[in-house]
Amino acid sequence: MENPSFISSADQAAVPFKTKWQAPSNIALVKYWGKTEPQLPKNPSLSFTLSSSVTTTEVEFSPNNRETFEFEFYFEGALKADFNPKLNSFFDRIKTYIPWLNSYSLRISSQNSFPHSSGIASSASAMAALSLCLMDMERKLFPEIAEVGFYKKASFLARLGSGSAARSVEGPVTLWGKNSVQKTGSDLYATAFGTDLNPVFSSYQDTILLVDKGTKAVSSSQGHQLMHNHPFATQRFIQAGHNLADLVAIMKSGDLDGFMRIVETEALSLHAMMMTSNPYFILIQPNTLEIIQKVWKYRKETQIPLCFTLDAGANVHLLYPQKNKEEVGAFIAAELVSFCEQGQYLFDEVGTGAKKV
Repeated sequence: MENPSFISSADQAAVPFKTKWQAPSNIALVKYWGKTEPQLPKNPSLSFTLSSSVTTTEVEFSPNNRETFEFEFYFEGALKADFNPKLNSFFDRIKTYIPWLNSYSLRISSQNSFPHSSGIASSASAMAALSLCLMDMERKLFPEIAEVGFYKKASFLARLGSGSAARSVEGPVTLWGKNSVQKTGSDLYATAFGTDLNPVFSSYQDTILLVDKGTKAVSSSQGHQLMHNHPFATQRFIQAGHNLADLVAIMKSGDLDGFMRIVETEALSLHAMMMTSNPYFILIQPNTLEIIQKVWKYRKETQIPLCFTLDAGANVHLLYPQKNKEEVGAFIAAELVSFCEQGQYLFDEVGTGAKKV
């Protein structure tokens, strides 16, 4: 199923190069849950690209005369060999598409703008930033690469490191997976929403309430695998496709009631799949449920369009228009902070995608 047009040439003299890219995390509104190899989604997804929650990665490429690829990975200044297995798997997957990589040794230095285990998808931003550095090197070797092709292949490579990383290259809203509303939709890479996004969503706010910063009992990779024999999987994949089609129309019209209904349905459906898998598991915590109940009560009483979504964990993402930032901030400080671990939460908003720094 892979696209041979993404395969570049290996016949290029190796040259030294250094580049640095910043890529954002993203929060899925229509959830991707369930995949086949190599990192292909069982249903399409749609996400907000974040602004402040970013990974910055610098890669130094040094020609290697032994023609045996090697790398060192530094995280926040310290050599981190425990990341090597995941990175080795990523490089093994992408070497077919960037065969020139075998001529280089890489020094990779990465850091996050957000705390570790804070409920923000660091693998998405990290793999997107690394893939963009690799594509910047490819563009140096092959300057004829078109801008569209550059970002499309970066998303394609990022997906092979972490599925949701495909959605962390562009912004403010991206779709990943074949779907009924986008002729250009693909399982191989993510695509931007387009120019007809209603303006209210281009400045949407995302406040992340850190309910539980610990390691999850079941990883996302394990959760994806449990969808293979899940009794409700087929219906869930159909539901996600319908919800995505409906949400695209809603995000063009600016219907906030429709937006909140689908986004919250998707969050709860994701966790329903976890609770009904075999073996079953629960990632939400009592404080997650307390926050959800308070959000519903606040919305009913104030008519302010505040809604929530959840990733594969206990932390809560609160989504709301920029014009309501002051009132929602006061509500969080008064009523929700007590449900956060050590009172921690992060303000973020929708962003425009990755950039070179």
